[in-house]
Amino acid sequence: MEKHTIIIVEDDEITALNLKLSLQKHGYKILATCDNAIDALQKIEMHKPHVVIIDISLQEGSDGITLGRKIRQNYTIPFIYLTSYSDDDIISEAIKTEPYGYIVKPFDPSSLHATIQMAVFKFDMECKRFEEINASKIDEKGVEKLLYERSEPNKGTVLFGASYSIDIAKNEICYNAQKLKLTKKENAILRLLVAKLGSVINFNQAITYVWKENGATENSIRTLVWRLRSKLPTDIIKNASGIGYYIEK
Repeated sequence: MEKHTIIIVEDDEITALNLKLSLQKHGYKILATCDNAIDALQKIEMHKPHVVIIDISLQEGSDGITLGRKIRQNYTIPFIYLTSYSDDDIISEAIKTEPYGYIVKPFDPSSLHATIQMAVFKFDMECKRFEEINASKIDEKGVEKLLYERSEPNKGTVLFGASYSIDIAKNEICYNAQKLKLTKKENAILRLLVAKLGSVINFNQAITYVWKENGATENSIRTLVWRLRSKLPTDIIKNASGIGYYIEK
């Protein structure tokens, strides 16, 4: 097991000590034990731990939740709440900070270990997914560059799909030299497919490029492509089942 590093934020000395000893027995490295949010933030900034364990009721208030909120806003570090509370209002406030788990007092060492491992796993998967999404993004400049690379020498026109063409400068798409009447989003998805001719455009790439903001879904892309296909004279857009779409070279 990788030796994950942890900062404990707990103002009860006995609980803090029990946590530290239990975690050390499971192979974790305790970087610091803090009894207040200010000290905890300083230690987090200094050490950048793998996980932070926070008592919700620091100083008999909601300082633990405030600390969790600051970690969420300023650091890419998973945190877990330690709590003996059953108050719905407190739990509701805690949920808003999106913790990676809860440990209920009095804690069981085995459950403590399992909660931390699940938090680390979930965090790692989220980071991996985020990296994959970022790696798959195609911006407008990238698409323009790819289109120019595919264009006819000195013409600024890209030919594709037998009898189709894109005039890059005018942002017009034609079939047999006749301009197609497409919406802005239909035009955008077709330009993206042509820029990556022969390659599959996945749903994330299409959403990022066409919508440029949150709110679109895979169904949004499917509906858009369905409408576009109904306007094209020939069926040039192919399905990559469950992944996205492509146009053959």
